[in-house]
Amino acid sequence: MDFLMSGLAACGACLFTNPLEVVKTRMQLQGELQAPGTYQRHYRNVFHAFITIGRVDGLAALQKGLAPALLYQFLMNGIRLGTYGLAEAGGYLHTAEGSLSPPRSAAAGAMAGVMGAYLGSPIYMVKTHLQAQAASEIAVGHQYKHQGMFQALTEIGQKHGLVGLWRGALGGLPRVVIGSSTQLCTFSSTKDLLTQWEIFPPQSWKVALAAAMVSGIAVVLAMTPFDVACTRLYNQPTDAQGKGLMYRGILDALLQTARTEGIFGMYKGIGASYFRLGPHTILSLFFWDQLRILYYTYTK
Repeated sequence: MDFLMSGLAACGACLFTNPLEVVKTRMQLQGELQAPGTYQRHYRNVFHAFITIGRVDGLAALQKGLAPALLYQFLMNGIRLGTYGLAEAGGYLHTAEGSLSPPRSAAAGAMAGVMGAYLGSPIYMVKTHLQAQAASEIAVGHQYKHQGMFQALTEIGQKHGLVGLWRGALGGLPRVVIGSSTQLCTFSSTKDLLTQWEIFPPQSWKVALAAAMVSGIAVVLAMTPFDVACTRLYNQPTDAQGKGLMYRGILDALLQTARTEGIFGMYKGIGASYFRLGPHTILSLFFWDQLRILYYTYTK
């Protein structure tokens, strides 16, 4: 039940934040490995990107990749939040005195995130390909010609086998380790502090909401460079054997990006990242917390 509630909470958040994921993906691919000022900026900021995509590709394009996005959120966060919730309920995240242990919380969040992200990696790769697809006048990054999620998975599997489906999976793990451990540790720690300080009434939804807002800021600051590198790893063109033609791994992607685009290149799309990750973190953790409260209230 913990896994089901966690997956449903993440899917609920994804319905609202997927357009921001589309914008984020395109802004992260814009000007890939090009020095600042040497390329045309199709997307100047988050709001301009929304208008541009809606005008050129149509409003429906803002929900590109929704099917794999929902499936990925259900798989990844179902496993991640479900595993973390079980560890929390079992008392493994608390000290002998009963207080939350940030190191244990961070370690549990990282381990749970790795399991979910590795399993969902093929879905995340296809989601990135679909969200990057655009009309030629506003296209950024390599353009795959997939017709949908199942066609893409079938095509990649037939061409490159299971190895091709999990291309970039190991490179994507640091992103999830940093993001998941930061998110769940700051969420649990902030929630614990707010409860101790009695700022809100016990079991109030405001506790979960405030903790999720703090967590969202921390996640964006910690994860954006890895998110940029991960998006580029998954979207890069491949040779006949399915090997990436631009980057050897996530460290190479980070170094090449920093060398050619500067430190700000590693934070491309940070505005879109916050507008996406912030609400997604808040909504998914809020839904997750409230579903668990309802479940445990009515099953006791």
